[in-house]
Amino acid sequence: MDWTLPLFAAVPLFAAAVAVLLPWRRARDILHIGVPVAGVLAGGWLFAHTADNGTIAHNVGLYVGGVAIPFAADTFSAIMIITTMIIAATANWFATISGETVSRYYASLTLILITGVNGALLTADLFNFFVFIEVMLLPSYGLIAMSGTWARLAGGRTFVLVNLAASTLLLIGVGVLYGVTGSVNIAALQGAAAGNGPAVVAMGLVIIAIGAKAGVFPAHTWLPRTYPGTSAAVMGLFSGLHTKVAVYMLFRIYVNIFDLEDRWNWLIIALMLVSMVIGAFAGLAENSIRRVLGYQMINGMPFILVMLAFTADDPQRALAAGLLYTLHHMVTVAALILTSGAIEETYATGLLSQLSGLARRDPLVAALFAAGAFSLVGFPPFSGMWGKILIVFEIARAANWWSWLVIAVIVVASVGALLSMLRVWREVFWGQPMQRYPSNLRVAKHLVAPSALLIAGSVAMFLFAGPLIDATLTATGGLLDTEGYASAVLGDDPVGVPDMTDLQGGR
Repeated sequence: MDWTLPLFAAVPLFAAAVAVLLPWRRARDILHIGVPVAGVLAGGWLFAHTADNGTIAHNVGLYVGGVAIPFAADTFSAIMIITTMIIAATANWFATISGETVSRYYASLTLILITGVNGALLTADLFNFFVFIEVMLLPSYGLIAMSGTWARLAGGRTFVLVNLAASTLLLIGVGVLYGVTGSVNIAALQGAAAGNGPAVVAMGLVIIAIGAKAGVFPAHTWLPRTYPGTSAAVMGLFSGLHTKVAVYMLFRIYVNIFDLEDRWNWLIIALMLVSMVIGAFAGLAENSIRRVLGYQMINGMPFILVMLAFTADDPQRALAAGLLYTLHHMVTVAALILTSGAIEETYATGLLSQLSGLARRDPLVAALFAAGAFSLVGFPPFSGMWGKILIVFEIARAANWWSWLVIAVIVVASVGALLSMLRVWREVFWGQPMQRYPSNLRVAKHLVAPSALLIAGSVAMFLFAGPLIDATLTATGGLLDTEGYASAVLGDDPVGVPDMTDLQGGR
């Protein structure tokens, strides 16, 4: 069934072309919601298949492994496809009911974005990863600037400049890596950066570029300045796709190419601790709901990526803790963003100073926002509790002074996130009823349906934590099976695959 892998990119791309030609808005809406829903189902099948059969791979044109354009899937990439497609379907649903899809090209642009996401999650080649990242970015520029407002155009300019710079650095890193090793195939590069100085430099450029796209400190300030300038539907889409594709590839690179080398643990911990503190407390200075949430997006990245530094004792469980938090963060942040979008659609503002008393006026909206905030902080009965508990448990397994330091900062960052959410609650949901709006103006129930579905998903993740944790362990088990990945991608008789033991000085 390996021949089906290119269809994950081909189907949404074909659907994007069809969406441009369709003159009926309803047909376009069905298409841009239906394709990611189909992606969820296909991702579920892919997860079950790879869990039973291991990594599968397909070389486009049936060329020999090592020179072909490779697609590969394991349980790790499959679970990421499932979750990204859930967020894409939900964000596109909100865009439809909020009227965003009045533009003929909205559906097509989102489908091209999905093409890039699926391709990036399934490619087994770093250059093709760069290509699919660009496929993601091109429609994103259009989605940001679609309304034509000055705020969106300004945000789009920053988004373009940062991502062009990061993409250029990524391409340079991939080029240097090819010059050093003779390959950019992830399977062929197994362990290439473990002991090979020039390969480490090249991969360092790649990681810096991907880290910038993920909004990791110190290249983080652009994200809360650009994402909130878009519509809520677009921000929800970006929150679950752009940054999480970067997380996926950082996991893949560190396992396959760095071979979980522990000499970089101190650097990972230092950067992630600073990112936690900045993401937790910087939102206290923002003036709108979605700007506060922009910093909560940044706050989630270090909780995930710090687990790369705690893989010495049980890498499968450590990575599974990071993956569980990734899934929780995707669902929770998207739910909060879409809830804030429902408020903005109704009251034409998301500014904290312009809103008050929504807990009495819109109790359902208040309940959904409170649920998302509780999940983000780590309170039951929501997914964030298990995510943070597993992270703390796996960090504590190291039982050394820096593990306790990381746990302490996690607690402090969680308090900071709580303070940010309390500030939004105090300004927007408490206080006197707003006098500038008619007393009968309420957030329409259909506007909060997408966020309600995601909050229900967060509760389900809490209630069914056992099967979910098993699924994350299966996923990270697939990620750690580097031999099976290499065998599936390269085949029995690969061409042009360098001997990494020579590059590593005989290691």
